[in-house]
Amino acid sequence: MAAKKETYTEAMKKLEMIVAKIEGGELDIDQLGENLQEAQKLIKFCRNKLYKADEEIRKMLDEGQEGKEE
Repeated sequence: MAAKKETYTEAMKKLEMIVAKIEGGELDIDQLGENLQEAQKLIKFCRNKLYKADEEIRKMLDEGQEGKEE
C-alpha cells in the first residue's frame, strides 16, 4: 500500500516491480490478486501526485503571465 511519506519515484519503482513479476509469470493466482490491488493503489497515488504537480505548475505559469501584463 502507498504510504503517506512515499515518494512518486518509490511508488513507480514498486509498480514497475509488480509489472515485471506479472509479465514474467512469477506470481501464483493469490499473489497476482494481491499485487494487482497494490498496483491499483500505487497508480492512484501516482496519478494524484501528477495531478497536484500539474495544478501547481499551471498556477505558477498563470501568476507569471499576470506579472508580465502589469
